[in-house]
Amino acid sequence: MNSARELLLEHARELEAGGFVPSPCISVCRMDASSGLCEGCFRTLDEVASWAMASDEEKRAVWKLLVERAQGA
Repeated sequence: MNSARELLLEHARELEAGGFVPSPCISVCRMDASSGLCEGCFRTLDEVASWAMASDEEKRAVWKLLVERAQGA
């Protein structure tokens, strides 16, 4: 079974192709108290809450942060 980090990085590679920017949510919605990040998608609560209204450019910027967070985890 793939870890949350592996799934996130796989989705990020697909995102590099351009086009539609998918949500990084993998339905593991638990916030880590020490980091303030979702254990499934590595987003903050603010990033989760603003996702639906974000532009594609903003979503790509969040994805970049998520990859950095996942690689550092």
